Formats: sequence, C-alpha cells, structure tokens
Amino acid sequence: MIGLLGKKIGMSQIFDGEGQQIPVTVLEVGPCFVTALRTKEKNGYLGVQLGFDAIKEKRLNKAKAGALRKANVPPVRFIREIRTEDIANLSVGSELHAENFEVGEYVDIEGVSIGKGFQGVVKRLNYKGGASSSHGSMFGRVPGSIGSKAGGVGCRKKVRKGKGLPGHMGDEKVCIHNLKVMKVDVENNLLALGGSVPGAEGGYLIIRSALKRGKKGSWIVRSSKQGSPKESSSETSKAENPQEGTKASS
Repeated sequence: MIGLLGKKIGMSQIFDGEGQQIPVTVLEVGPCFVTALRTKEKNGYLGVQLGFDAIKEKRLNKAKAGALRKANVPPVRFIREIRTEDIANLSVGSELHAENFEVGEYVDIEGVSIGKGFQGVVKRLNYKGGASSSHGSMFGRVPGSIGSKAGGVGCRKKVRKGKGLPGHMGDEKVCIHNLKVMKVDVENNLLALGGSVPGAEGGYLIIRSALKRGKKGSWIVRSSKQGSPKESSSETSKAENPQEGTKASS
C-alpha cells in the first residue's frame, strides 16, 4: 500500500473526452518527507512515518524539532504513519511527491469532517419528526419517548443502549473509499479526485491506495540531485542553447 499526506485545496470541475462534466476535489499532495521507518524486527510491522507542510522550527516543541533534525528533515507540521508492505526503496530523509499516484487508479481518503455543532435528531440521525401539514403535530422535531413506561413486572426501567439522541455532530475521523484519480500535476504537486473528500478547505488528509480496488505498486522516491520537473526542464533548455545562458550571464 502506497500513501501520502496532503491538504484539501477546494472543489473544481473537469471535462472528459465525451464532454461530460466531472466534479473533482483538488488536493496538494507532497512534498512528503520520510521521518522514520517501522520494521518487523524492531516494531513488529512494516510502516513509514511521513511529514508534510513545512513550517518554522520555532513553532515546534523541542521533542518534535529534535526528532526531525535527527532525521535530516525540514520542520513539518503534519506527521502521520502509514502501513505498507514494501519499504525497500525508502530511507529516512527521502522525499516523496505526487508521481506516486497515476491517473485512473483508486485511492482511499482519510480526514476530519466539518464540525456542525449541537444538532437535533432530525438532522443528526434522519428522524422523520411529526406531521407539519393539515392539523399539525405537537411532536415536531423533538426526540420523543426514550424508553418503556416504568412499573409492572418485566418492564424496562432504563434507556436502551445506543438510543439516538441530540448531540454533537461532525468533527470526527471519516474515510472515503474508492475515489478515482482524474488528474495528476507533478510539477505543482496537485491531485484531482473525482467526488468530494471530508473536511474543510485547508484541512489535512491521508491519501492511500485503495484497499479494495487499489493496485500494488512501489514507492517512487525523488533523489535530491534530480530536483523538480521545472528545474530539470530549464537545465535541459540551457544545455541545448548555451548561447542564451551566456547572454543572461553577461
């Protein structure tokens, strides 16, 4: 299983070859830095710890800043661990980008849903409520009775476990399965997924290859010498036209 950390940018739309409009969610995926590796000999399982979203070092506590400094990784805000079957290509300090995903494959997205505060049973649990037309109803949107009447032999005298009641809604971990990758922008580290993902704009996400429909692939690690596609293309153009580089320097 391959996974990366990212951030929700917002919603957009694209058009396929037949002109059909497809709603997509744009994610900023990477660069992610390998901060630690988990092995079966030491930890009992295989996994990789990733860091995302670089920040100033003074915004981290000393423990986290020291661990990242030891791993030779820049200060990052969002750190999560992903289970994987293959860590052969990975090493502490490696840099991962959006090219680990391809157009057409399916991914699972994990994030924190938008909080909706304290809500009643009609919105929170889809209760029907009382009649609102004709003669109306005194029941309205209230939850109603929560248990049997007390008294008598064998009567229930306590609230049934799991009874739906008003309460806090949203702001909880949600995982959306089998979202299709519609577009990959390696230069800008952007990923366009068909459909919606949990959380508000700017919220952090964990993107994994789909558990049910995903394909097994290997990690693509970008070496420090390789650099970004923009830098490599500019170096290639300078090599083809050395005169332009000479003019610029003069």
